[in-house]
Amino acid sequence: MSAIAPSSPQARIWRDRADALIAERRIDGRAFINGLRVQALSGATFDCLSPIDGRLLGVIARGERADVNAAVASARQAFEDGRWARQAPAERKRVLQRFAELMIQHKDELALLETLDMGKPIQYSLSVDVPLAARCINWFGEAIDKVYDEIAPTPHTALALIQREPIGVVGAIVPWNYPMLMAAWKLGPALACGNSVVLKPSEKSPLTALKLAELAIKAGLPEGVFNVVPGYGHEAGEALALHMDVDALGFTGSTRVGRKMLEYAGQSNLKRVFNELGGKSAFIVFDDTDSIERAADTVAGSLFFNQGESCNAPSRLLVHESIADEVVARIVAQVPSYQPADPLDPATVMGALVDEGQLRSVLGHIEAGVQQGAACVAGGAHVLADTGGFYVQPTVFDRVDNGMKIAQEEIFGPVLSVIRFKDEAEAIRLANGTPYGLQASVWSQHIDRAHRVARALKAGTVHVNQYDEDDITVPFGGFKQSGNGRDKSLHALDKYTELKTTWIRINGA
Repeated sequence: MSAIAPSSPQARIWRDRADALIAERRIDGRAFINGLRVQALSGATFDCLSPIDGRLLGVIARGERADVNAAVASARQAFEDGRWARQAPAERKRVLQRFAELMIQHKDELALLETLDMGKPIQYSLSVDVPLAARCINWFGEAIDKVYDEIAPTPHTALALIQREPIGVVGAIVPWNYPMLMAAWKLGPALACGNSVVLKPSEKSPLTALKLAELAIKAGLPEGVFNVVPGYGHEAGEALALHMDVDALGFTGSTRVGRKMLEYAGQSNLKRVFNELGGKSAFIVFDDTDSIERAADTVAGSLFFNQGESCNAPSRLLVHESIADEVVARIVAQVPSYQPADPLDPATVMGALVDEGQLRSVLGHIEAGVQQGAACVAGGAHVLADTGGFYVQPTVFDRVDNGMKIAQEEIFGPVLSVIRFKDEAEAIRLANGTPYGLQASVWSQHIDRAHRVARALKAGTVHVNQYDEDDITVPFGGFKQSGNGRDKSLHALDKYTELKTTWIRINGA
């Protein structure tokens, strides 16, 4: 095994910080329950290995049913006694704003943990993950004392109040690709509404979730309101989803596991389940686009970002046949600038896949693309294998049929499928021709076409002449098997509140 040698003074700084963090065993893998760091009740643990080079980062508490029970009991007690739920919205706002401030103050530590844990480039952990997660917590904190309840129109003999109330104990299960940001998407609205939360991070990337719990307590969040139970999905995750005292479950992950979440709800207390699941987003470029270069640059940058490990990655490029060769050539020319490198180097733009299993899955899809007749025009190889990490080249397939495995299945890697179309109707049919409906993009300089196609696409978000420029103010979620419910924006509050009607009779004088 050969470690990646730092290629710049900045890379050396981050490498030295990582070495010290690991050598001094400063990574605390214990669970966080009722305001305290605790070992799993069974004493069981699992190793947390870095996808960068395979090094042991720390030993993590392997939470199981008993640990979930303890965390839920803590959350329930905190909710019922009102230590958080009964605080005025303005008070909750101040705590959440302080929480966000502490995240920014600890940005270097959080970014380093995120990069070591799941392999993304340190520059993006610093510039994207930490600030967006903090922004989410702050935004919901700032919003919560400005959300008004309703008074219904009634006869003069009545007064009808329609009020939001916190739902109670929220279970949150988040994925490994954006561990901190996805946790914030659940925590922000759930905590702002006054709920208590039990968070189960992915066993592949538990470190920032545990650190967030520490920062929340420092910010003034009462003990028991925010608990973190690391562990495996079939143990801690299943126990949380089946728990009879969890009122709602927010899950982000694969469609396969999302189905199980719904089953678990049916087998237990019919808890509300909100799934944010997979995607196979179509990036549609018409021949009337005003910038072929910008369209090609955008799809490459958006797909290869985060090593392609994004549910909303535009992994299917649908391009009009008259401009397809030019678009593909532009993308292929950019592939060398996205080659994987040391994630701890601030110049790196593509890091490591999260683990060996994900590497095998991505390589298996690449092999399937070749076997089914797609033309691999760039990349396709496992690289930097001697580092002990999990790296794959950005890969482009041309002349893909929409029925191929690489066009239908979520790969979660840097693999682009280029599908050519003849006309608008075919583009819409191809774009809608998967089980998913998370996002899409339409590139055309004609506003009529842009509106027409956007309306026809079965997707939760449609970008026009851009991709991923939206922010916290708009909802995120999908149609079809991409899930239900919405993260982000004020619409997220619907998931974590109950509506109560109080009808009051008013007698005449």
